[in-house]
Amino acid sequence: MAEPPVLFKRTKPKHTQRSRLSTPDPDAAPTTGEDDSPSAVAAKLKKKTRAKAKSTLSFGGDEEEGEGEVFKLKKSSLSKKLQLGKSSIGIPPSAFEPTIARQSTGPTYDAAYLSQLKASTPTARPPVLTGESYDVDVSMDVDSPGQLSTLSSIADDAGAETAIPSASSILAAKEKRDRLRKSKVGEDFISLSLTKRDDFSQGPHPESRLMREEDELGDADDEYAEFTSAQERIALGKKSRKKEAQKRRAEMNEMIIDAEEEDEETQEWEQEQLRRGGLRPESAEPAPKPVYKPAPIPPVTPIPTMGAAIARLTQSMSELTTSHAQHSAAMSKLGEEQRLLDAREKEMREMIAKAEDKRSWFNAFREWVESVATFLDEKFPPLEKLEDEHISLVKERADMVAARRRAEDEDDLMLFLGTPPSLQPQPEEVDELGRTIPSANSPHARANRNAARESRRLRRRATNQQARQEEEGFSTDSELPQGDEDDYRTAMGQLLADAKGIMADVKADEFRDPNAGLGKWFGEWRSKFGDIYTGAWGGLGMIGAWEFWVRLEILGWDPLERPRSLDSFSWYKSLYNYSRPSEADDEDEPELGPDGDLVSAMITTALIPRFCRILEGGGLDAYSATDIRRLVDLMEEIEISVDKQNPKFELLLKSVHSVFSTAVEATEATLAPFLELNQPRFDPAAIPARRRFLTRRYKLLRNLVQWRKHAGDRYGLGTLAIRLVTSSMLPVAESGWEVGGEDIMRKVVQALPSELIPPSLQHLRAT
Repeated sequence: MAEPPVLFKRTKPKHTQRSRLSTPDPDAAPTTGEDDSPSAVAAKLKKKTRAKAKSTLSFGGDEEEGEGEVFKLKKSSLSKKLQLGKSSIGIPPSAFEPTIARQSTGPTYDAAYLSQLKASTPTARPPVLTGESYDVDVSMDVDSPGQLSTLSSIADDAGAETAIPSASSILAAKEKRDRLRKSKVGEDFISLSLTKRDDFSQGPHPESRLMREEDELGDADDEYAEFTSAQERIALGKKSRKKEAQKRRAEMNEMIIDAEEEDEETQEWEQEQLRRGGLRPESAEPAPKPVYKPAPIPPVTPIPTMGAAIARLTQSMSELTTSHAQHSAAMSKLGEEQRLLDAREKEMREMIAKAEDKRSWFNAFREWVESVATFLDEKFPPLEKLEDEHISLVKERADMVAARRRAEDEDDLMLFLGTPPSLQPQPEEVDELGRTIPSANSPHARANRNAARESRRLRRRATNQQARQEEEGFSTDSELPQGDEDDYRTAMGQLLADAKGIMADVKADEFRDPNAGLGKWFGEWRSKFGDIYTGAWGGLGMIGAWEFWVRLEILGWDPLERPRSLDSFSWYKSLYNYSRPSEADDEDEPELGPDGDLVSAMITTALIPRFCRILEGGGLDAYSATDIRRLVDLMEEIEISVDKQNPKFELLLKSVHSVFSTAVEATEATLAPFLELNQPRFDPAAIPARRRFLTRRYKLLRNLVQWRKHAGDRYGLGTLAIRLVTSSMLPVAESGWEVGGEDIMRKVVQALPSELIPPSLQHLRAT
C-alpha cells in the first residue's frame, strides 16, 4: 500500500487544541486496525495512481476545505518501490510508525505497540518465489487480473511462517555455488560477465576489480596503431636511423612494384568503375579477348652435308682456341694479381703488427714518462732549495772576506791620507747589559786587525815557499779565521748530507741511475722509431729530464775552490756514450748520433747557469790569481763543447766581467773620501801602508789583464783596466811618488798592453 501524500497547508489563525484534535484529516491513513487484505492493497494502489494523475498545484482557494491552498509532494519511484516491497511481504506501513496519542503532543510507545513492532519485524530473508519472478522495477497495472492474483499470492506467502535455514544448508548452498562458478555449467547458473577474463589483459593488478582506462579492450591506439603510427619510435642512434632509412626505401619500392603490377581483373574492374562514373561511354566495347592460334609447322630442313659440318666444326674449334687463349691470359693475369694481393696482404699484416707493437710501446713509454714527471715534481723543489742555500753560504763567505779587505784598505789609507770625518772614532757605547760595544775604527780595533793580518801572513809563509818571496799585500789574503772556516766547512758538509737525503727514499734503479731509466727508454725509442725520435727532438727531451740528476751531482761543488774536470762526473760519461751509439776502433773516436753532442747541450742547459750564479754570488775573488787561473782552465774546457758565440757562453763572460767591475767600483768608493780629504801626515807606517794598498790594486789589475787575454776585449775589459789605473792607483802613487809610488806604476806600465797605457804614464814606458 502506498504512503498517503504529504500535504503542505497555508493555515489561518490557530484554532484551539480541541478543535485541532477533533477535526481529523480525511486523507490521512488510519493509524490502527488490522492488516489490510490483498484486495484492499490493490484498491489503494489504484486509487494512488489515479490521484497522482489528477494532482495539480493550485494557488487559488479550495471550496471543499476552505482552510488554504494545498500542495501535494510527488513521491519518487524509489520510495514507491520501497512501499510496494513492504506491502508485498505483508508489513503494513503503520507498523513502522509510532502510535500517536490524540491527547498528547508527542509519540507514546506502549507495550502493545512494541509487541506489534517485534512481531512485524522479519527475522530472515523472504522466501524465494517458486513461480514467476516478480520484478518491482516493472511498472504495475493494478487493473489487470493477473497482477491482482500475483499480489494476492505474495500476501498469502507473507502471512505464512518464515523458515530460517540452518547453517549446514547455507554452507551446502555456498559450496554448490562455488562449484558452478568454477565449472560454469548447470541449468540454474547464469554468468554475469559477457566475456571471459582470460580473453583480455588482466593489467598490472589482476586481483583488483578496478579497471584503468588504458586496460580497456578496443583502445584506438592499439586497434589503429598501424595507420596512426602510434607504435613508431623516433630513431636517435646512428644504427637505428640507418635501419629506418632502409625500411622506408623498402616500403617505397614495394609500393612502386604494387602500383606497376596490373592484372586483367584489376583492369576490368577499373574500366567498370569508369563506366559507372560516366567517364567512359557505355557504347565503348570491351577489349577483345585473345584468340588461340596454333603454332605454324616449320618447313622441312634439308640433311646437312659433310663439308658444311666440317666447316662448322672448324669454325667452332677456332673460336674455342681463341677463347681458351683469352681465358688462359686472363687466368695468368688473375694469378699475378693474386700474387700481388698476397704480397700486399702480407705487407699490410706486417704493418699492422708493427703498428700494434708501436702503439703498445708508446703506451708503456707514456706511462713511464708520467711517472718520471711525478718524480721530478716531487724532487725538484728540495733540490732548488739546497742550491739556494749553497749560494747563500758562498755569498756570506765572500762578504766576510770583502769586509775585512775594505777595513784593511781604510786602515792603510788613514795612515798616509788622514782620517775622514765619517771614519772618526766614535765614543764607546754600552748595551743594555752594561757591556762596551767596540767601535769599528777605534785604535784598538785597528791594532787587532793589523795583528791578525800579520799572523795570517806568517802562517802562509810557513806553509808556502812561494809566499815567502811575495811582498806584503800581494798575497790573496782571502782565508777566513779558523772559527769561521770551521763553521763554513761544517755547513758545506751538512749541505752535501741533505743532498744525499733527497734520494734516500728512492729504491728503484731506474730512478736512482738515469742510465737504467732515461738512457734505456730513450735509447729504445731512437733504435726502434728513429724518424719519430729525430722529428720530436728526443735527445733534447732526454736532456731536460736528465738535468735533475746533473744538478744533484754538482750540488755543493765550487769549480774555483775545488777544481775538478768535467769528464770526471758520471753524467758526462753517460751522455758522451749515449751521443755516440755506434762502436768504433780503438784509435778512432765514435761518430755522433742523430742527436749531436748531448754533453754540450747539458753544459749550456744546466752547468753554465749554475756557474753564473756561483761566480756572481761570491765564488770568484777578483784579487785571487788562483781563482783566475782555475777560471781560465774551466773556460777552456767548456769551449771544447760549447761555441764561443753561444748565448749561454756570453752570459758566463758577462758574469766574470760583473765581478771585476764590482771590485773596481768598491775600490773607488773606498778611496773617494780619503782623496777628498787628502791630509797626509808624517808617520813611519805610511810608506808600507801606501805600498800595501797599491800592491793589492796592482794584483787586481794583473788578474783583469790576464782574463782579458783569454776572453778578449768584451764588455769593455780594457776600459775597466784603464779606469782602475787612472782613478784608483795613480792618485795614490802620486801622493808618495818618491817613496814607492813610482816603482809600483812602472810595474803597472809593464803589465798593461801598449794600447791600454794612459798618456800620463807613457814616459815610464820609454825609460
